[in-house]
Amino acid sequence: MDYISTRGSAPALDFEGVTLTGLAADGGLYVPRDWPQFSADEIAAMAGLSYVELATKIMMPFVGDSLTEEELFDLCKRAYGRFAHEAVTPLKQFDQQHWLLELFHGPTLAFKDVALQLLGRLFETFLARRDQRLTIVGATSGDTGSAAIDAVAGRENIDIFMLHPKGRVSDVQRRQMTTVLAPNVHNIAIEGSFDDAQAMVKRMFGDTQLTGRFRIGAVNSINWARLMAQVVYYFAAALQLGAPARKVAFAVPTGNFGDVFAGYVAARMGLPIERLIVATNVNDILHRALSSGDYSTGTVTPTAAPSMDIQVSSNFERLLFDVGGRDGAALAEQMRGFEKSKAMQLTNAQREGAAAMFTSARADANEMVRAMAWAWDKCAEMIDPHTAIGLHAAREAGLDRDIPVVTLATAHPGKFRDAVERATGVRPSLPTRVGDLFEREERLVELPGEYDAVAAYVAEHATPSA
Repeated sequence: MDYISTRGSAPALDFEGVTLTGLAADGGLYVPRDWPQFSADEIAAMAGLSYVELATKIMMPFVGDSLTEEELFDLCKRAYGRFAHEAVTPLKQFDQQHWLLELFHGPTLAFKDVALQLLGRLFETFLARRDQRLTIVGATSGDTGSAAIDAVAGRENIDIFMLHPKGRVSDVQRRQMTTVLAPNVHNIAIEGSFDDAQAMVKRMFGDTQLTGRFRIGAVNSINWARLMAQVVYYFAAALQLGAPARKVAFAVPTGNFGDVFAGYVAARMGLPIERLIVATNVNDILHRALSSGDYSTGTVTPTAAPSMDIQVSSNFERLLFDVGGRDGAALAEQMRGFEKSKAMQLTNAQREGAAAMFTSARADANEMVRAMAWAWDKCAEMIDPHTAIGLHAAREAGLDRDIPVVTLATAHPGKFRDAVERATGVRPSLPTRVGDLFEREERLVELPGEYDAVAAYVAEHATPSA
């Protein structure tokens, strides 16, 4: 298996190379040259596997010769052994049609753990082989940062620098990052939005002043290995609901498009998915792009679902590449225009290709609150604001009643206690394993929203690669 850039001019890499590289040298994102395929019989034979066994089977085609099946199984066993639920990603029922896929049983209570617990171990394995160091730079709108930090804190040969927008993440999200005091962990609060932080991270990959001294790696969903690990739970849920004999739909709250693109990958591999429902809040660039072809940025509006307060969805480029004919040169020109003007119209091929699998819905603050209240009042399920936006989209989708609709629960409600309490009248508690979070010491640095200041901080505190 080798990987090519969505912009067509970066060198192809194997799985080990693409895991350590993150963003391609031409500014594009790596995707497999070809999609692995499972037959209906092969998918049916996966029923009853443990999550670790299923993960190994789903990911092995992407790994190629970079790991043996035994090595991958061992990495998965260690990654998912830290989860608080034996099923890793358990499925719960709302009503006759609607289901909830709980992705928050990892150490930082968010779906990002499913991928990042594995990615941290992949980094450590590949760096040890090469006797190299890696400087991870990342941006977070809330959950990626804590999950990435937990995955690599104290690990050999890795430094991590995580940027978050000051004052725009919840207190729990911030503390899950800033109370990790390992010497290889650096938290940076910047003035500005998540999009500002993400733009800085992307710029670092092309900054020769940094790349000449440090091997820069990614933990955001621009990293293919992270996306690959998320494909597994789509198979896990669908198998429990009757796949491949029965089609399943998924409603996915998303800002950066990575989580829902993993569902698209599952479908390309042969999983019978009826529909992928992209759920956004009022920062609705993805809804506008999928419903009208208008991929144009606006001003980021802070909401009670901060992980979705995004106007530039990095992983959308992967979809545009795949459904638009895989023409890297044409997409590179299209993306250069977008990066310059912050506005872009999807081509007819891109719109039609996306419409074959995706629909979308937008939830405002009131609709989000009503979804949280419905889940609690009618189903005794407490959900966080992001999941509520997904549930709103699922219940508005209008799919045939014989199609089960799975809403992805992306974070534990205890991470957003104020918003959940306002909607339900009940204040959620944090699990006991993180119960002392507010007694722990915090450590972070605050920097202006200026690239030069952030790049200088990274250069001063990172350890040069060998």
